[in-house]
Amino acid sequence: MSEETQEKLLLIDGFNLLSRCYFATAYGKEWDQLTRNSQGLFINGLRAKIQKLLQLVRIHEPTHLAIAWDVKRNETLRKEKFQDYKGTRNELPEPLIQQYETAVTLFNTLGLPQFTIPRYEADDIIGTFTQKWRDEKQGECIVYSNDRDLLQLLCEQTSQLIAAKKGEIKYTVHDFRDDYGIEPSQWVDVKALLGDKSDNIPGVAGVGEKAALPLVQQYGSVEGIYESVDELDVKYKRYFKKLQLGREMAFLSRDLCEIYRDVPDIVDLNFDDIRIKVNRSLLKDELSRLEINVRVG
Repeated sequence: MSEETQEKLLLIDGFNLLSRCYFATAYGKEWDQLTRNSQGLFINGLRAKIQKLLQLVRIHEPTHLAIAWDVKRNETLRKEKFQDYKGTRNELPEPLIQQYETAVTLFNTLGLPQFTIPRYEADDIIGTFTQKWRDEKQGECIVYSNDRDLLQLLCEQTSQLIAAKKGEIKYTVHDFRDDYGIEPSQWVDVKALLGDKSDNIPGVAGVGEKAALPLVQQYGSVEGIYESVDELDVKYKRYFKKLQLGREMAFLSRDLCEIYRDVPDIVDLNFDDIRIKVNRSLLKDELSRLEINVRVG
């Protein structure tokens, strides 16, 4: 096995992991019941995040690492295209915001590669990294996130680690094809019809899971569906009017669901800049300073 094929990139959806760790450890508790250190900093979610991050590095032994963070919801390209994008989400709790800020400061001190790019979301940073890795490297790429929007990035080199009740599932392009009968690139077409309540992406009103996937399986894409909309298979007859009325929303939703793979700062990056170089002594010192007790070795 060549040195290139032994290289492995681990991509972390930073806020996806931190928020899951936060809400798992904050469930049923008031803010004053959450774990703080003697400096008064909340550390309940951060401790769990660091524990998971170290575990992932131990298990998967990546040679390269990048943590992708989101910008504020109202500062994204998608918000510029559609003002109601993510408009139904609640404000984030203050203890979570503080732990995000603490994590960014900690990772900067440790020299861990982390990225926040104006107007782009973490998905876009991850998408650009997966595309660049695919173009330039032969080794494996692992995306750690529970966000199923990222399934569109799967390929022979790229898999996604998804948390499940019993550990984690390493979800591959072969798993995706078996489960959905389409290619990962067509996932955005399914999402365009279905919409996404969590992101407030409209989709096509009245077209649900029973129709969205079969339509894409049969016609290939949103474009293919609308090219054939006047002579759709009779089994989709009940959706004909809904598709006609929802045409504009279908194409808008597809645009919103598609992950960018050309984020400028990432496209121009040298992969040597994100090679893992962990100073264990500094790591132990920083965790001790924050009073975060996790296994480092």
